[in-house]
Amino acid sequence: MDRPSSRIGPNAILQIAAVLEDRRGRAALERVFARAGLSAYVAAPPTAMVPEREVARLHVAMAREIGDADAEAVAREAGERTALYILAHRIPGPAKRLLRLLPPRLASRLLLAAIGKHAWTFAGSAAFRAAAGPPVDLSLAGCALCRANLAGGRLPAFYAATFEGLFRALVARRARITPPGPGWPVSWTARIDWRGR
Repeated sequence: MDRPSSRIGPNAILQIAAVLEDRRGRAALERVFARAGLSAYVAAPPTAMVPEREVARLHVAMAREIGDADAEAVAREAGERTALYILAHRIPGPAKRLLRLLPPRLASRLLLAAIGKHAWTFAGSAAFRAAAGPPVDLSLAGCALCRANLAGGRLPAFYAATFEGLFRALVARRARITPPGPGWPVSWTARIDWRGR
């Protein structure tokens, strides 16, 4: 049985499924989920936290079925959709309005504090850390999901797109996230900056 800390929110599966079906069709969605041993989720999508190992299997199966480059593109769009879901359903309207009114440095600190409090929903067994900036340094240390994806950039793309979407919507429209740092693949690290450009 999985410990609670080895589970993550269902968006890690739901959004991949939605993007796969939109881009590749229902048959491709079913093939990927079958290869991952997750066919049950096609008929009955998860509504609660899921084992991180299932998410890792899904990313690996997706790359094997549609190729690493396409799998990375699917993961990125799924991350973008996850950010939109969080903005629509998890952050109260007054908090969003406040963050958008604040200077980026202060908005970033408040957003990171909120993300840190809810890291259990996406970090799984990893330890989430954030250093305020600009630039902002993010990491998931000891990332079991990352270790399961040694061959590709699928999970980095998912995480990066999610964080970038949140920062662009709430901190600064020009926020950009850099690729994973030198800790990959044992840990996921990234940097977000909104200065310049």
